[in-house]
Amino acid sequence: MELLFLGLAFGAVLAYFLFQKFSSVKSKSLTEQQSVILLDKIKRVCKLITVEGEFSEIYHHENTKEKFLGLISSKKKAIILINAKAHIGFDFRKIKMNSDPKKKTLYLSEFPLPEVLSIEPNISFYDIQNGMLNKFNSEDLTQVNKEAKEHILQKIPESNLMQIANKEALGTIQLMQNLVETIGWNLDYSALEIPDTNTKRIE
Repeated sequence: MELLFLGLAFGAVLAYFLFQKFSSVKSKSLTEQQSVILLDKIKRVCKLITVEGEFSEIYHHENTKEKFLGLISSKKKAIILINAKAHIGFDFRKIKMNSDPKKKTLYLSEFPLPEVLSIEPNISFYDIQNGMLNKFNSEDLTQVNKEAKEHILQKIPESNLMQIANKEALGTIQLMQNLVETIGWNLDYSALEIPDTNTKRIE
């Protein structure tokens, strides 16, 4: 009878430790999976627009072509009104993070600078002057659109859009923190330094 009791007691203890072991392994696997899902979700946002700026500029377009071995040149020109929207924000693919599943903490070590994510120009032509051998055609619209984007891009440093976007960085990080906390994790960005802004080109 005593042997039976000891056998049952030993079996119960063994079953308890086995249950704890498998439960711990399952919990660790779930926590690590949560970490991967969190990092994937944050980076999947890709690009987040935080500031939109509007520009209205007058741009002078001029093109000269030489004909007959440079003996004759023909010039075309136009005054162009550019109304454009510039979107400034952050590319989340450039975020650097690592995770500690045991502490359920994501560590944010590097946050990207604000950059120009897109420029949407609306172009109107005025005072169009065609040359005798050099006239405006459909290909010119593509070239003028390219020049308009470059023109607006050069105007952005003169505005305060990059500074405003940089101030939005902390708010963006807090949005990330709220996302992380929804599943019981923490976001640690105490080591993060947000450097001064520089205008970056559209990628």
